[in-house]
Amino acid sequence: MARPRPESFDKKKVVAENRRARYDYAIEDKYEAGIALTGTEVKSLRFGEGSIAESYAEVKEEEVWLINANIPEFSHGNRFNHEPKRPRKLLLHQREISKLHGAVARQGMTLVPLSIYFNSRGRAKVELALAKGRKAHDKREHEKEKDWKREQARLMRNHG
Repeated sequence: MARPRPESFDKKKVVAENRRARYDYAIEDKYEAGIALTGTEVKSLRFGEGSIAESYAEVKEEEVWLINANIPEFSHGNRFNHEPKRPRKLLLHQREISKLHGAVARQGMTLVPLSIYFNSRGRAKVELALAKGRKAHDKREHEKEKDWKREQARLMRNHG
């Protein structure tokens, strides 16, 4: 069985973050995946450009693809510039891919990218989450729960 990566990814520089994902989805598992990028895409990301707000990942023929992620064209790129919204291949171990495929196929889970970042070795990585979609009432309950926990922590600080 694929082992989820430790919570402490050594994130050096976060480029793009999908903050809405944590609100819209109940996150079960997180994975760190490499991305197959072209040179101009890497340069564009190094300048801090890129967005994964409406993106998702899917498993096709034993490969995982990041769909709809927007990495804008590199400003100094010439005719070799990349297409901003092309599907990008995510690099994971075969064991992890089959586990993700099983979860998506059987349990109706979704693969949501949480962030794109450069690790300590300077490699571009995607933090991928295996998540379940939340209904509107679940979102409200989740908000209430978060507010209550925050309130509890505040009360404990003031009276402790």
